[in-house]
Amino acid sequence: MEQVQGILNYLDDMSEKPVNYTFEPPPGTPARTGRTVKHEVTIIDGRTAGFQPSLDVEGFMLTGHRSAVGNFYDENEVKRVYYPEMERLVREILGATRVLVFDHNVRNGSKEARAKYGVREPVRFAHNDYTLKSGPQRVRELCGDAEAERLLRHRYVFINVWRPIRGPVEQSALAVCDARSMTQSDFIATDLVYRDRVGEVYSVRYSPRHRWYYFSRMRPDEVLLLKCFDSDPNRARYTAHSAFEDPATPPGAAPRESIEARTIAFFAPAAS
Repeated sequence: MEQVQGILNYLDDMSEKPVNYTFEPPPGTPARTGRTVKHEVTIIDGRTAGFQPSLDVEGFMLTGHRSAVGNFYDENEVKRVYYPEMERLVREILGATRVLVFDHNVRNGSKEARAKYGVREPVRFAHNDYTLKSGPQRVRELCGDAEAERLLRHRYVFINVWRPIRGPVEQSALAVCDARSMTQSDFIATDLVYRDRVGEVYSVRYSPRHRWYYFSRMRPDEVLLLKCFDSDPNRARYTAHSAFEDPATPPGAAPRESIEARTIAFFAPAAS
């Protein structure tokens, strides 16, 4: 079993609820509140771990998938081609009755490329994208109160599908935490402020119990599925994740380029 030592950024305990802005906040307002603390952790290469992680146990899984998208920086092509691809993939893997692909982010580790394409950098902070509050809230925002009322009576799952769009990945690999090694007390509800709404994510406080994994040198024909919320408390519910720097990364390695598609899988019967 191969492993590396990596530095992950956690959130230190604080008395007030942390706040993160997704845009440049008003003058005098910090973009992020709270103190980040760095911890060196062991990160196991999932390719050599000797088991196949699953969404319902560990909270993540790796699978092969080839996309027909030619240019992931073309938002229209991604929505036209990639969204239906991800809908089919998640529906087949989870056996859901319906999958909604509602958002995506393209990330690039190069500052010059981010300026050129208007995309974001990899997130180097341990977090999970949804909370006990924001999971159902997001369903209501996307589906409307009437339909959401029906959907929320049944199981629903938020899945992020993460893919390199250039590979193999050498910089800023994605680390994911085994859900079995985390407890609810490890998660700190954090306001995520957009220009038009306020969401909520989980920041993560450090625990020596956490078991971190990554998949070395991921390729564009592979995807990593992360469960970011499950309404069923008897399954893995969250997957804390963060980019990290592998100390074995060779000098001059290509910056990471990736896309994550955000999806919700519903298990409600079709409306009559």
